[in-house]
Amino acid sequence: MSRATSPPPTGTPPVPPRFRQPSLLALVVLLIVGGLLAHGWTQGVGIQPDSLATGVFRLGDFLSAAVPPDAHRLGPILEALLVTVEMALLGTIIGVLLSLPLAVLAARNTTPHRSLYAVSRGIITVSRTIPDLVWGLIFVIAVGLGPEAGVLAIAVDVMGFCGRFFAESIEDIDPGRIEGLQALGAPRFGILVGGVLPACMPSFVTTSMFAMESSARSSVVLGLVGAGGIGIELATSMTLLRYDEAATIILAILLVVVAFERVSAAIRRRVLGPTDR
Repeated sequence: MSRATSPPPTGTPPVPPRFRQPSLLALVVLLIVGGLLAHGWTQGVGIQPDSLATGVFRLGDFLSAAVPPDAHRLGPILEALLVTVEMALLGTIIGVLLSLPLAVLAARNTTPHRSLYAVSRGIITVSRTIPDLVWGLIFVIAVGLGPEAGVLAIAVDVMGFCGRFFAESIEDIDPGRIEGLQALGAPRFGILVGGVLPACMPSFVTTSMFAMESSARSSVVLGLVGAGGIGIELATSMTLLRYDEAATIILAILLVVVAFERVSAAIRRRVLGPTDR
């Protein structure tokens, strides 16, 4: 005769979850990652104590030469900084505008055809996969040196970034919103304007603000490859060992990036309310 199992006494803590046995795929991935780490460390990719020790002294030499910052070329530096700010703003706006129709085609609940869905998803993937620095090099070859290449590189990078998150935001909306408008006989454009965009607008704004912050930093790096802006001034100062002048440029870049982040955070708080951080 079987004995009945008594229930656990009230107040007994639950049995903690145990680690599952990793699958064969997980073990293979761990072995590959461990092999890459070991190979990288032994082949000099990792941090070596001797180079780290000498690097600290070289960093001290740089700081001693950079302080105090030299502001005798403040005028040209501010002009180049203005170009960088304009490049970031223009590239972000163009990228956001391009990503809106791309996201509509890349969302399963709004795309008119599966082939358009696949093509738009492919465009987003390519735009996101290739780094903005590589896009800068490509557009420098295409349109030549200058801010135009930087604007195009930022626009493509933002298009991929915003296109993905815009599409996911569209797919996450309540299906009843679209189905209700369809039941009323609303056309496809009316559904997008009257149902989809108002529901996704807060997410669109916050994503665009994050893209603007990223563009502010990318515009500086793009100048190093000939895409115009403050990056050229910084590369020239570092090459000529004018570290005090480079310190002035770095401080100017820092102020601009912080200003972009503060403005972006303020807009996000206004859109989402005081709970956004």
